[in-house]
Amino acid sequence: MDAKIELRDLIKIFGRDPGGRPAEMLKEGASPARVREETGHVAAVAGVSLDIPQGEVFVVMGLSGSGKSTLIRCVNRLLEPTDGEVVVDGETVTEYDLQQVRQFRREKTSMVFQHFALFPHKSVLDNVAYGLKVQDVAEEKRNERAMEALRLVGLADWGDRYPHNLSGGMQQRVGLARGLATDPDILLMDEAFSALDPLIRRQMQNELLSLRLGSRVMIMKEGKVIQVGTPTEIVTEPADQYVADFMADVDHAKVLPTSFAMREVATFAADASVAEAADTIRSRGSCFLVDDNKQPVGLVTADAVDGATGSLRAIATQHFPVASDTARIAELFHLASEGRPIAVVDEEDRRLLGSVSPYEILRVLGEVEVVDYAPQTTEETR
Repeated sequence: MDAKIELRDLIKIFGRDPGGRPAEMLKEGASPARVREETGHVAAVAGVSLDIPQGEVFVVMGLSGSGKSTLIRCVNRLLEPTDGEVVVDGETVTEYDLQQVRQFRREKTSMVFQHFALFPHKSVLDNVAYGLKVQDVAEEKRNERAMEALRLVGLADWGDRYPHNLSGGMQQRVGLARGLATDPDILLMDEAFSALDPLIRRQMQNELLSLRLGSRVMIMKEGKVIQVGTPTEIVTEPADQYVADFMADVDHAKVLPTSFAMREVATFAADASVAEAADTIRSRGSCFLVDDNKQPVGLVTADAVDGATGSLRAIATQHFPVASDTARIAELFHLASEGRPIAVVDEEDRRLLGSVSPYEILRVLGEVEVVDYAPQTTEETR
């Protein structure tokens, strides 16, 4: 998939002469700590390269001071990179003149700030519609789209109020609505959910995640990229102890997909005989019956086979738990309480992919919990 955003050796240094010796030191392999010690300059972003495809929700994580906010502000040039390139849709944004930058911000990007950045003299509706006004969208149309965004964040009844009438969490939701109203190609969010209460935070995250085509996480430390991967990869295969410690308190059941605990399953047609399937069912503990589209239509357990004759259809139960392959393991807990294997199906065509047993859920979570980290082999560690 072609990249929507490309960052090439991006560097951002704060200080009196960032583009001189400090930048050269980073390019030569010096650490940000050494740059700071020898030059007094702070390397907030120290040579970041990555590609982000169209439609992906890409999350940047790290401790305070790791360079997260600086990095995303370099993408739309709210901060000017010291060196390197930002490329969007094949165009080098870091070569834009001021007019081109303004047009880029108006037409392709939107920014949701941690500290809201609302206009105190404008109503909530006008705040949300501001980006559309800058785009010269007609008043009726922009108000309609602004109200739709307010409904999305649960503030449809607050359009005529002013920011000072709202709580901090509500103000942040207005900021989020403003970012969504313009339907931008690129939505940059800096700690956009930090002030929201837990219930609305989950709702807003789900709304955004429902739009995704993929999702990766990048872990930063002192301006550098430590690891990039899916949430599952970050949790189960941390690149080093820093990542392992950073993810230690993450609820793994809410990160790992159902497919992580899925195993192969025995399948038979509904009209298959008990005699031909009995040995397989006893050795596997169960089997699923599938129709011509490979969709599960029945479950047969080993206990049901004992003493049975005729077709499997006659001894199968049509009541069995089913989960999508895109669901998270945490969503299986209530299904596992039945004690039966859970059929895992493709989210699109409902085709049977495998099954998850209650035992597998416990085994997988237990294994992940004891994972420390998988150190990458380097010349230093050989």
